[in-house]
Amino acid sequence: MERTAELRGLAADLREREVVADAWLAKSFTDRLLVVDLATDAGVPADLRERLHDHDLYGANEVYDTGESAPSFAGSVGDATRHQFVDVRTRGDHQSYVVE
Repeated sequence: MERTAELRGLAADLREREVVADAWLAKSFTDRLLVVDLATDAGVPADLRERLHDHDLYGANEVYDTGESAPSFAGSVGDATRHQFVDVRTRGDHQSYVVE
């Protein structure tokens, strides 16, 4: 739970930035993600990316080796661009459902 609280706090801090339209935690099948919607299409500012790296959060395209040129870009949402970052510290520790 400490890690969840840490990342929720980080998301709240990021939402205070003018360039960030929204930020929240989500889950993929086995990973925790921090989703960040940016109010710009200029990409993730270097200082924001560095702050995410300091918290062991890396672009989903980079982590999952999707072959995409942008490490975190996940698409456009209205006027914002969506970026997904994988929590590599707990990667693989989450289970969304059980298949028997």
